[in-house]
Amino acid sequence: MKLNDSGLWPIIKKRWRAWLRAVHRDVGYLAIGFTVIYAISGIAQNHIEDWGDVSYKASETTVTIPAIPDSTPDDEAIRQVTTAANLGTPTAKLRAGDEIRLEYANGSKATLIGTQLTIQSRERRVFIGAANWLHTARQKKGWKYVADAFAVFLLYLAISGIFMIKGKLGLRGRGAVLISIGVAVPMAAVLFSSPAPKSTVSSDEPAASSSTPSKMPVRTPAGSAAPAPAEGSALAPEDNPGIKFLPPEDE
Repeated sequence: MKLNDSGLWPIIKKRWRAWLRAVHRDVGYLAIGFTVIYAISGIAQNHIEDWGDVSYKASETTVTIPAIPDSTPDDEAIRQVTTAANLGTPTAKLRAGDEIRLEYANGSKATLIGTQLTIQSRERRVFIGAANWLHTARQKKGWKYVADAFAVFLLYLAISGIFMIKGKLGLRGRGAVLISIGVAVPMAAVLFSSPAPKSTVSSDEPAASSSTPSKMPVRTPAGSAAPAPAEGSALAPEDNPGIKFLPPEDE
C-alpha cells in the first residue's frame, strides 16, 4: 500500500505529536505507583546516615523470669528463654554460664543474664519497609524484570517529553535550556564531587631496600607437626571456657 497525499501519511504527519502525548499520558499513569515507591525509598536510603534504618521499628524491653539453674540442659534452658522472648525461632543460640543469647533473622535479639531478660525486637514498617525492600531488585527473582519495565517507562517518558511540544516552549527555546540544566547537574556532580582514586603506594614512602630480608612463609617438612603459635599472637586459639555454640534448629 502506497501512502500519498490522499492516504494515511498526512494524518500521521499531522497528528504524531497528539499520539505521542496520549501514550506519554498513559505510561505516566502506569508509572505513578513505581515512582512513589522508588522516590520515597530513595530519600530514605539517601539519609540512612542521618535517620538510621527506617525500614524497621526497634524497641527494647526488660522482663524478669525465674532463674535457670546451671544444671538445666542447654536445649531446655534455651527453650525457656525462647518462650519468654516470644520472638519466634532463633537462628543463632549461645549459652555461657548464666548468660543466654538468642539472635533472629530479622535482627532481633534476646539476652538473658541471671533473671533479667532483655528483648531487642525489630519489626518491619508496613510501607517504607516494603518500599526499601523493593528498591534494590537484586536477588528478588521476577521483581527485577518489573523494575526493568519501570526503567523503560522512565526512558520513554524522558525521550517523548522532548518532542511533545514544538516552538519556543520546545527544543527551540525553553525546552533546550531546561534539558541542558538537567544534564549539567549530574555531570557537574561527577566532575567536581567524585572522589579521586586512592593510590595503594604512597610516593612519600621509601622503596624497599634489597638488603632488607623479606618475610618468607615457613615450610613445615612433610610428616612433622606444625609449630604452635606463640601466646598472644593472632593465630593463638582463644580459650573461652563454658561457652557452648549450638546449631540453629531446623524450621
